[in-house]
Amino acid sequence: MNAILDEHIRTLAAWLKETTRGVAFSGAGISTESGIPDFRSPGGVWSRHQPVMYQDFLTDPAERRRYWQIRKESIPSFLSAEPNAGHLALAKLEDQGHLAAVVTQNIDELHQRAGSRRVLEVHGTAMKVHCLECDKRFPCEAIQDRLEAGEEDICCDDCGGIVKSMTVSFGQQLPAAVWMESEQLCRQCDLFMALGSSLVVYPAAGLPETAKRRGAKLVIVNRDSTPLDDLADLVIHGSIGETLSAVLKVMGQADSR
Repeated sequence: MNAILDEHIRTLAAWLKETTRGVAFSGAGISTESGIPDFRSPGGVWSRHQPVMYQDFLTDPAERRRYWQIRKESIPSFLSAEPNAGHLALAKLEDQGHLAAVVTQNIDELHQRAGSRRVLEVHGTAMKVHCLECDKRFPCEAIQDRLEAGEEDICCDDCGGIVKSMTVSFGQQLPAAVWMESEQLCRQCDLFMALGSSLVVYPAAGLPETAKRRGAKLVIVNRDSTPLDDLADLVIHGSIGETLSAVLKVMGQADSR
């Protein structure tokens, strides 16, 4: 670890130790460390498929079939993924009382599997599917089995209604209650960590700006530069798992003194 990175790690560790109102905001970068491809990266889903708009999904059977084909390709990586060091570190920080919540753009439920208790999924979850008519819920594994068996469109086996992944599609509104709670957390926090997010997808990318305007320290951990780097109090370009693991180690060393 070089001297500048070591200093950044110690700074973030000190800030986390001082807070009980921290918020972590995670994007695709934390999940790529678990082997889930970033949809927007070269070779990702959106480089090979045009997204299916929500209204088209509702009204066009051909677009629904295309939606399920995209899902059939993408879900196996979600099912095989395991929480990584970054997910586990955030769960531990919550256990220690330093994080109030994780707000995530991700749809893989890896935060919950790592042990995080308060997770706000602003883009929903791919791990559950529901009927838009009767709201019957299905585990994603059951739907994947039906797709692998050759079904091209998925209908509810209770009422025959349209079934959809519980993700937020393009053109679909974010879940209002989740969004309101996320904004409230950003207004109340004193430390906001943006982890693995390109910070270009709005409105979610506006959350760190809200936190900063309300007086929170803004920390960005991402492999690449983001449009908000100049606004941040601390920027670390590197692995989220390695960074947070190092932060926890420093915090533990401080506790043992």
